[in-house]
Amino acid sequence: MKKRVLFLCTGNSCRSQMAEGLINHDFGDRIAAFSAGTEPHGLNPKAVQVMQEIGMDISHHRSQHLDDFADQHFDYVITLCGDANEKCPVFLGGVRRLHMGFDDPPKAEGSEAEVMDVYRRVRDDIREQLGDFFRQQLALPQHD
Repeated sequence: MKKRVLFLCTGNSCRSQMAEGLINHDFGDRIAAFSAGTEPHGLNPKAVQVMQEIGMDISHHRSQHLDDFADQHFDYVITLCGDANEKCPVFLGGVRRLHMGFDDPPKAEGSEAEVMDVYRRVRDDIREQLGDFFRQQLALPQHD
């Protein structure tokens, strides 16, 4: 049976959406990933764009509220921003709750190119850190 993971951010627009897409792509045979927000406010088009750059389409995703998952079981609940970490309710029943903070790309400043570089960096950081974590949890070989 697949492990179930819920990624949480405040807006469920960027980091948690990228994490959901990345983990479902990279570990879809062993993990079912979902994402939600404490205050969802729509899918971030720049997040969609940087995911498309690496061949992943998350344009069909939608922002969901944490309450949409209240009665579901998860093996892992991972907050990706400090605000969601503080507001995350207690999950019962053997859930492993973790916080892995990442910069918030929508807060990036500078030229369009500089802002997009932040989105790409955060996307790549999420993929690397979560990938390493789940390879360890699933006892899979580490990638180079």
